[in-house]
Amino acid sequence: MNTIPYNTSEKKLILPEYGRNIQRLIDHCVLIEDREERTHCAFAIADAMSVLFPEVMTEDNDKKKIWDHINIMSDFKLDIDFPCEVISKEQLIPEKTTIPYNQNISRFRHYGKNIQQMIQNVANMENVVEKDQLIFLIANQMKKLLITQNPEGVSDTKVFNDILEISKGKIAINPDTYRLNEYIGINSNNAKNKKKKK
Repeated sequence: MNTIPYNTSEKKLILPEYGRNIQRLIDHCVLIEDREERTHCAFAIADAMSVLFPEVMTEDNDKKKIWDHINIMSDFKLDIDFPCEVISKEQLIPEKTTIPYNQNISRFRHYGKNIQQMIQNVANMENVVEKDQLIFLIANQMKKLLITQNPEGVSDTKVFNDILEISKGKIAINPDTYRLNEYIGINSNNAKNKKKKK
């Protein structure tokens, strides 16, 4: 006894709006060995599609869109002399372009973009005294931000290493020379403020 195959057991339709019968006709056309016969079959399919799906046709009865769809539904395997220029696989699926990914921005996002931008600007400053003062202010702010996330405390060395990396090696701080402020109770104060707001 022959059983009728369910659509779910067949391959997924490339352009479902045309239905499975049109897809089967195109699949059959691709497999025809004789080129002349294959071309004749393809033109017959295009004529049938223009009758069954007139909305695909342009105002001047141009079948270019139909031929594009036939080429797509054949998985670009239909080898015939098309009556017009048809869409290519490269045009349909353009080459993927990779977006440059700045790892520093991702790794140091907890500091915020402003802090990172300030470090990069300060790294190019020439006034040594003003530069040192700004570095000290930025470093203390960074430590404060880290402690709000890590109540167990943050080492000055961690902050200095982050500054070195963000500045691309331009700002190297000696932990024996620089001592950052100690921030105690930042998280407990934040918790109290949140309770008051409630």
